Amino acid sequence: MSNPDILVPPGPVGTEQNQLLFRIYLIYRTVLSVVFLVLITLPATRQLVGAQNPALYTAVSSIFLFSNIALLGVVAARWQSSNARLVLLFSVDIACITLLSDASGGMSSGLPLLLAITVASSAVLISNRTVATLVAALTVLAVLGDTLRLMSTTNAGIKALFPAGLLGLLFFIVSGIVQLVALRLGRVEALASERASDIYRLQRLNEQIVQNMQTGILLVDSQNRARVLNAAAGRLLDPSRPIALEQGRALADYSDALSERIEKFRRSGEQIGSPFEARGDGAELVARFHSLEGGEENQILVFLEDYRPVAAYAQSLKLSSLGRLAGSIAHEIRNPLGAISHASQLLNESPTLADDDRRMVDMVLTNSQRVNDIVESVMQISRREPPKLETLRLADWLEGYYERYRGARDNPGALNIEYVDPHACVLVDPEHLERVLDNLVDNAMRHSELATQRPAAELRVRVDRKKRECVIDVYDDGQGVNDADVPRLFEPFFTRSQGGSGLGLYLCRELCELNQARIAYFPTSEGRSRFQITIEHQE
Repeated sequence: MSNPDILVPPGPVGTEQNQLLFRIYLIYRTVLSVVFLVLITLPATRQLVGAQNPALYTAVSSIFLFSNIALLGVVAARWQSSNARLVLLFSVDIACITLLSDASGGMSSGLPLLLAITVASSAVLISNRTVATLVAALTVLAVLGDTLRLMSTTNAGIKALFPAGLLGLLFFIVSGIVQLVALRLGRVEALASERASDIYRLQRLNEQIVQNMQTGILLVDSQNRARVLNAAAGRLLDPSRPIALEQGRALADYSDALSERIEKFRRSGEQIGSPFEARGDGAELVARFHSLEGGEENQILVFLEDYRPVAAYAQSLKLSSLGRLAGSIAHEIRNPLGAISHASQLLNESPTLADDDRRMVDMVLTNSQRVNDIVESVMQISRREPPKLETLRLADWLEGYYERYRGARDNPGALNIEYVDPHACVLVDPEHLERVLDNLVDNAMRHSELATQRPAAELRVRVDRKKRECVIDVYDDGQGVNDADVPRLFEPFFTRSQGGSGLGLYLCRELCELNQARIAYFPTSEGRSRFQITIEHQE
């Protein structure tokens, strides 16, 4: 399901945070180096720093600033991933600040206190706790070493060691506390990242489940716009449009009936369980609505079901029951019907039968045959079984059908098969498809012969890839069907053909519905008749 609020996959634990902290530390170093240079250049602050050795102070401040510029412009993005490079960086900082402190008078200048920030930063950025403690130790040694040097070269007494020792102890305490806090924060961050990964995987799993569901799902906002829909919903409502273009499309663009039903649900909470037609091609859908709690107001989740499998299953159950009853009745009818037909044939063979009586006997035989044809059709319906579906490549299957059709009939007529798409594949019961085509082709031959004195039929196979459907058209050269008769063509026992049972097209429709296919009649612009079978195309 396309979701605009989908989570981004979490990155490695601590990577982004370390990059941010490292950049902040580089900015701090840069600002600090600039401040050092400003203090020595301004007359008002010159006496605060560099009193013991102004030249050393100026040189170290300049080197400190240029090292920051180099790090910011060249290698800053890669240094935080290497403990060795970080130790080198912090060692440079310790050396620079210690030298600046030495040039300014040592502990009395207050500059060694800045090393506490360096120690704290190393405890955060360096992943190895032992190495981070080593940085703190190097800092303490640098401060004590500088103090001892100043004691030997100046008038500083042994009392200068006491503040240096306290500052060294402070460095170890800061390093330990920061390392402990960083360790705990790292565990919390790792747990949060793990939970974020779980949530992301769960969302992806839910998205895949929703996308591969056969039930169509739409999220409709308060303005009746389809904000989100899955692949099944797009296929059921409008398979010609890609899902990516459906965000924010008005629900009425799909189906006025669906839009009216959701408006009624908003007003009264009433669910309408009857199916409706969305695409205008006979495919019926059933919609269920559910109001979402939380989030945006008046959002409704719509569940769409293809009604054809349900109708086919219900029809199968109904016809299974009716079929057993019809089969029993037909079987009982055939026995007396056979006796009537046999008696009429014997009576017709009598040489003393008058002409008027012989016409009456012929009428009895004709109508007995018609009743027998009806019984045979009813028996066919009663013997129907669930379809045994197979994937057929129609071009190959129809070649075999052509040979079977012509071999089973004494005067088969002209049957032409045209493959507009020779790679068309369908999932269907081949026996059911053959019975449907037999009926349609026989009808086409008969009506063509009545109109043109030449039995002929034409099959065309094509694929509508936008709708993912395979279409088989059966054409004839007959006089067509009256407009008033078209709605009743597939009703049982409806026929305009003399001697017809009216069950052939009805049986075709039932077999098509069992295979989740559709059959319809369309007149052509050339005056020909066309029966169209539509089956889902298998890619």
